[in-house]
Amino acid sequence: MEISEHSVQKKSAPSGSKTDWEGGYFPLTLNFSEEYPSKPPKCKFPNGFFHPNVYPSGIVCLSILSERGGWRPSITVKQILVGIQDLLDQPNATDAAQTEGHQLYVSNPNEYRKRVQQQVLQYPQSL
Repeated sequence: MEISEHSVQKKSAPSGSKTDWEGGYFPLTLNFSEEYPSKPPKCKFPNGFFHPNVYPSGIVCLSILSERGGWRPSITVKQILVGIQDLLDQPNATDAAQTEGHQLYVSNPNEYRKRVQQQVLQYPQSL
């Protein structure tokens, strides 16, 4: 596959305001295959990104990004980014991709929020 400006996009996913993620600006890579838009892009945060719906590899687990789930060729990059932004603040507890993030989210919400706030400090919003 030839790499072009359309095959890989690096974005920063800003957090929503008035959420535990507020103030963070999280690096996100969108990889588009030659089969796009028939197949969804792979969306990836840095390795080890803390979130119940992000695999340890950084790959985002979101239904609209699944070929077997909700992907449709009409889904726009903006819709993907909004979906990921919503997922940050409202994890899907029934579709865990990360054991530690899921366990803390479900069983220890205060510790989960502390970990989220630590991660926000790792990725501050640039001025």
